[in-house]
Amino acid sequence: MANIKNIEMKAEQVAVVQEKLQKAQSVVVFDYRGLTVAQVTELRAEMRKQGVEYLVLKNAIVERAAAADGVDEQFLSYLKGPSAFAFSYEDAVAPAKILKESVKKYKKCEIKGGLINGVVSDATAMNTLADLPSREVLIARLLGSMMSPISGLAIALDQVAKKNGGAAAEA
Repeated sequence: MANIKNIEMKAEQVAVVQEKLQKAQSVVVFDYRGLTVAQVTELRAEMRKQGVEYLVLKNAIVERAAAADGVDEQFLSYLKGPSAFAFSYEDAVAPAKILKESVKKYKKCEIKGGLINGVVSDATAMNTLADLPSREVLIARLLGSMMSPISGLAIALDQVAKKNGGAAAEA
């Protein structure tokens, strides 16, 4: 009886993790060995501020959820040893950025790899993702690029109007 209850509980955990994998824009697998409790608490608080969910899960549960979700086999290779998972549902860059900063700061842990919009990515790709500017900065740059030709045209038209208006006033 207890064994059946345990199996049901694990099946429920697999379903929850599978749902998280489906909803997440990015998932970063992280080796947290060497971090103190205070450092992990600080890391969790930083992630919470950015809207990232940090969980320590059994690799077998994540493996079953990933297999059920049809995630590439390469992802399963990251599920060796102690693993923590950072799920981001809004900003795909946030968990990679936070974890890269933590690796620099603590020098005791490492990013193993992860998923970006369902595509398996290794640690190098995650570090590259972390180097990208934030979503807000990218949007601001895009809007600035879009506004540049318009503002250039406005300045040119203003100069033409001043030149023509100055000539009309003299006549």
